[in-house]
Amino acid sequence: MSAADTPPLLALANVESAYGPIKAIRGISLRVRPQEVVTVLGSNGAGKSTILKTISGVLDPTRGTVRFKDEDITAHDPAEIVKRGLVHVPEGREVFPLLSVHDNLMMGAYTRSDRDGVAKDLEQVYRYFPILRERQKQDAGLLSGGQQQMLAISRALMAAPTLMLLDEPSLGLSPKLTREIFEIVVRINRERGTTILLVEQNAHMALNAADFGYVLENGRIVMEDTCDRLREKEDIREFYLGMKEAGVRGERRWKKKKTWR
Repeated sequence: MSAADTPPLLALANVESAYGPIKAIRGISLRVRPQEVVTVLGSNGAGKSTILKTISGVLDPTRGTVRFKDEDITAHDPAEIVKRGLVHVPEGREVFPLLSVHDNLMMGAYTRSDRDGVAKDLEQVYRYFPILRERQKQDAGLLSGGQQQMLAISRALMAAPTLMLLDEPSLGLSPKLTREIFEIVVRINRERGTTILLVEQNAHMALNAADFGYVLENGRIVMEDTCDRLREKEDIREFYLGMKEAGVRGERRWKKKKTWR
């Protein structure tokens, strides 16, 4: 069976979600296959985070279906979705600031009863992010932004997910920390076999880390392809990777129409 024929781990079909009267995503259909890293690219406000919130049950869709492991999880309770093996790392980290680093990590494992597995995963988390071992007794609210992002990802790993949703992991981080975070994301995928759906504004990092990508504009998917092919597309190079022709930097971005429109 080829990769293209592999049944998806996650599949969205014609999903729409809204905030009151404002429709945030429109007719979204996408697939994530087992052990892939898939990215959704788009500018701020395009609807990327809404897709993840709809998948994880934080936001109920107004239409469409979300299937995970070939079961319909549309509008299911978020805690039930976590138990099925799907974990959401939200934008802004959202660690428990008054709990220690260790207790934050244990909160991630609250659905598990396999003590040996939890201990093994805790050690692996500390290998990925040694600073968390050093700071394990410190209140999470006292960590730097980058360390809190490491903690948020690690807390998700403690749930032993089959699929992890990552929302803007580079937000507010320095280029150096961003590289470190993405290197670990790739390792998590390769070493643990964890499937990852990543939404990200940093197109350079996302396209290098992911296998397949979707481009989102105004709540709609306007392009999809392997990341290798997306990197070579003119619109992606100009509007997302900043590769413009010399001498037209002032106005070309706004006057040239994207070919996908």
